[in-house]
Amino acid sequence: MSRQRLVPRLAASVLLIVPVLLAAQARGQAPAFKPHPSTQEPRRLVTLARLKEWEKELSNWGRWGKEDERGLLNLITPEKTKQALALVTEGKTVTLQINPIKKTGSDTGGFGENVHRMARIDPKTGAVQGALDIIQLSIHDGLNSHLDALCHYQGPIGRRPGEPAVSYNGFPFSLTAAGCQKSAADRMGPGYITRAVLVDMPLLRNVKWLEPSTPIYVEDLEAWEKFAGIRIGAGDALLIRGGRWAKREAEGPWPYGQGGAGLHASVLPWLRARDVSLLASDAVNDVQPSGVEGINRPIHQLTQVNLGLPIVDNAYLEDAAREAARLKRWQFMFTLHIFQIQGGTASPFNALATF
Repeated sequence: MSRQRLVPRLAASVLLIVPVLLAAQARGQAPAFKPHPSTQEPRRLVTLARLKEWEKELSNWGRWGKEDERGLLNLITPEKTKQALALVTEGKTVTLQINPIKKTGSDTGGFGENVHRMARIDPKTGAVQGALDIIQLSIHDGLNSHLDALCHYQGPIGRRPGEPAVSYNGFPFSLTAAGCQKSAADRMGPGYITRAVLVDMPLLRNVKWLEPSTPIYVEDLEAWEKFAGIRIGAGDALLIRGGRWAKREAEGPWPYGQGGAGLHASVLPWLRARDVSLLASDAVNDVQPSGVEGINRPIHQLTQVNLGLPIVDNAYLEDAAREAARLKRWQFMFTLHIFQIQGGTASPFNALATF
């Protein structure tokens, strides 16, 4: 799988991608994407050894008690919610969710089908017998906006044979057929209202979208803060737009999980220092390939296991970007509902942005 090997200790749902990519290689269809050259520059280069150091240095384990399963969501306080309510001046609401039903392409189907059908169909005639529905969602699918639970990944990085696996807050990692026993979706709270800050990187760079494998660095995020007149801070929902959906609409789907714009691993200390409560992207958050030898999703790994920072993959940010650009205001009220899926490694993401 080239130099970018997936960490073999990831949760079972993530491991499913490995045989898919290996099969592609066997057919002579090995991924063509390579790490962006800038990720190998000495001033930016992140290694597994550095990530190992950050596992401890950036850890939030114990910060909210030894039994905490919410992580940085704890920083969305009543005061933070009241501040978010004050941002509503237009009364305009847009969705931050992509609809995964009846879409096809190279960026979907890897983990199962997204299906909607009527529940009662006459087996002989095919006639619908009642207005009752069945909906099946492959939560981690590439066309499903979803909030990863803090149990989705496990550590430590480079775990030795026989060394116990752990999840956020040092809980033993335990994944059964019923899901996670700790830090699952149903342990993260019912939902939250907070301030969201949209970072629109294509707008900042005056392009329609970021090309696949484009890394986003700390200086990019801080350049956006200067452009938008906003400082990203504690309790915020940080939404990163790379323009994936705009590119998909214009040019069609591509395996964005192998070649996609996203945050570089060097951003991790900045995320810890800013104490954001939720991180979302219109792709997989990590730049792909990551540019870190030996691990392809270091942002996923450390945010979930060590920082306790929930992340959202495949958020739909196009409508919010248009409204924010119209108003020239990239902060708004963010409303999140967490589906109480017992043991779930993720929750469907159907958040709203209200300006």
